[in-house]
Amino acid sequence: MSFQAYLDTIETKTGLTPRQLVECAAERGFGPGTTAGPILDWLKADYDLGRGHGMALVHVITKGPRISDAHVGRGGSHGDASDTLWLDGQATNPHVSARKGTGR
Repeated sequence: MSFQAYLDTIETKTGLTPRQLVECAAERGFGPGTTAGPILDWLKADYDLGRGHGMALVHVITKGPRISDAHVGRGGSHGDASDTLWLDGQATNPHVSARKGTGR
């Protein structure tokens, strides 16, 4: 599963865009410098997110939307279309057509 696909699945499950979840995290005092444990506990308690999906959000909450380009443009189920994750919802993602047929 690509990094972006994790975020898209989280949106489907929670009904909140990744950006909205980052804002909720900030309201709880989570951000750069926060360790993963408290964020994962919150995501599990409030949204029933498991560790894999939670860690995708931990990255965005603590490091922002940029990711390593190791899997960017490689296609396949782990490939991402960009080194910047889209946080404003699946419906407005300009990279959706680039992911079609890649097994998202």
